[in-house]
Amino acid sequence: MKNIIITGATGMIGGLILDLCLASDKVQKVISLTRRTTDRSHAKLEEVVVEDFRDYSGKEHLFTDIDVAFFCIGVYTGAVPRGKFREITVDYAVEFGKMLKANAPKVTLCFLSGMGADRTEKTKTMFALDKGVAENQLSALDLGAFHTFRPGYIYPVTPRKEPNFSYVLSRKLYPILKMMGKKYSITSEQLAQGIFNVGMKGGTRKEELENEDILNEL
Repeated sequence: MKNIIITGATGMIGGLILDLCLASDKVQKVISLTRRTTDRSHAKLEEVVVEDFRDYSGKEHLFTDIDVAFFCIGVYTGAVPRGKFREITVDYAVEFGKMLKANAPKVTLCFLSGMGADRTEKTKTMFALDKGVAENQLSALDLGAFHTFRPGYIYPVTPRKEPNFSYVLSRKLYPILKMMGKKYSITSEQLAQGIFNVGMKGGTRKEELENEDILNEL
């Protein structure tokens, strides 16, 4: 039986991973760190509102005895100013990782990244750069296991209001993307299941999982 901690469970992928955790007979407890309360109730679930994901003062105990951690906080490019994008993408993730290192160093950490993440840190593309920086810093913590997931286009199985025109267009083009094979697209449910599966299996998988790798974990 595993103890889980997750961030971003109010988002599309984090919410699906939370559902999988709560439904699994291999999960004993789930601590969900959220920006806002959801009033969700479950025997396994402890929901904790975090005002600043760069500061876990007084919340260190939440990270003890954790077996698997899922970091699913993210923000769309253009949704916030440049500095805030770096804060959410890099600072939040790294501080979460540092808390795990200090309190549960043998943990398996699963990080929701994205296609094109550049660990050379030489790209001029903001998303690719910041995801690459976050991956590098999390990997350097040398936890029990670290896995970063780089999906291509994520097709939302549950209809939603798309964040911008590029997502509206991608949704319309999904049938074509799907026909192009495993490298370019994945459904929200497939992505969540793949991340969950790898997290529960621990350090037996590669560190960097591209879209095709994630689908192969189903």
